[in-house]
Amino acid sequence: MADGTIITLISVGATIFFMLGVPVFLVIGYWVIGLSFVLQLPLDNIGAALADVFTDGFALLAMPLFILTGDLINRSGIARRLSDFAYACLGWLRGGLAMASLGACGLFAAISGSNSATTATIGSMLHPEMVKGGYDERFSAATAAAGGTVGIIIPPSIIFIVYGFLMNLPISDLFVAGILPGTMMVGAMMLAAWIVCRRNGWGYLIKLEPGRVVKTALGAWLGFFAIGLVLWGIYTGKFSPTEAAGVTAGFCTIVGLLCLPLHKLIGRSEDRPIEEQTYAEKLVVRGFTVMQLPSIIMRSAQITGILAPLIAVSVVMQQILSVLGAQQLIGDFVTSMGGYYAVLFTAMAIVFVSGMVLESLPVTIILAPILAPIAHSVGVEPVQFAVIFLVGASIGFITPPYGLNLYVASGVTGVPYFRLLRYAFLYLVALLLVWFIVALVPALSTALLPGR
Repeated sequence: MADGTIITLISVGATIFFMLGVPVFLVIGYWVIGLSFVLQLPLDNIGAALADVFTDGFALLAMPLFILTGDLINRSGIARRLSDFAYACLGWLRGGLAMASLGACGLFAAISGSNSATTATIGSMLHPEMVKGGYDERFSAATAAAGGTVGIIIPPSIIFIVYGFLMNLPISDLFVAGILPGTMMVGAMMLAAWIVCRRNGWGYLIKLEPGRVVKTALGAWLGFFAIGLVLWGIYTGKFSPTEAAGVTAGFCTIVGLLCLPLHKLIGRSEDRPIEEQTYAEKLVVRGFTVMQLPSIIMRSAQITGILAPLIAVSVVMQQILSVLGAQQLIGDFVTSMGGYYAVLFTAMAIVFVSGMVLESLPVTIILAPILAPIAHSVGVEPVQFAVIFLVGASIGFITPPYGLNLYVASGVTGVPYFRLLRYAFLYLVALLLVWFIVALVPALSTALLPGR
């Protein structure tokens, strides 16, 4: 039997396994091992990739720390304060809690830098609240999954670091370029949530009270400080993004441990309305004990354990695709398109399709070195194309069949993966509209850059 036929059969088998509900890691692993045999590639390459996924990838060293930061923020009560602030600002609108969840995702993304950490934290925290508030459980889980997409667009961002390293672009410029598109993504998803909730009558309305907004903002001061710490450290060059993750994780650990005795001293109750809290109660979060740290770290390790093997086998998949000549084929195809818009939209289509089956990291590693020079040759500004590329990659987090955020949301909420798809599709449409606007209006990516 010809090698091409065997490769086709293996690929069809992998597709069938996925449709039957086999875990994605096992499906990709089956495809990688099968093609390694066919192409006579050494199997120890797979083991090396699994072992080196953190030790040899500088940007990936930040991933477990960002995820741990997310869990520390959640357990200490800082994430709850951020969501309270978002709800105080948006709760007067129909679907306000859903919109507040998306707003909280944007705030959390500015600390965690991770799509999966954002989805896991906001999903586990606000999904029960949304279900109690009368929202459909599928919609609330899909909201957490969609909100997590901004985790790699709103700075700091792990994937921007990888892209900047690969393409020799200033990472600080990429971070600044992601601010407006990330904000637009949150706004578009909020609009989609408002439309869905208005049609279904979901959510309870609260009055818009400036005093409540100010009080919740005061209560969220530690979260705002953490955001400022990350951005200040990175933009001033005081520490690298990976070091920023460590510094922020350390800060959140210290805050959690110190606030617990203060929390007990003032007798704060988490169930008391914000209007009845004293200033001391607003300034102190509930914290956690030293004995709780192992369970927090274990939860972070579980999420990391979901992501790390997927990234590792995806890197090996990239190598196999290179051996098959996929990279050369893609480059020739895009170049043949000709003009500015033809090349740009073809590149976007390739990123979108790739995001359906691969995680953003291998998509970036495989396609950015191919597509970015071609786009630049037809006049697309490099920083703008970086934003276009990575917004498209982030959309892949809620695009079946891969849809990593959908799996994370399913895991933390208990809602089956395939039940999320209906409402995830609505958010997908909103994000696609933003993506095309960002592609057509270069100023959205470059307006905030120094000297532009």
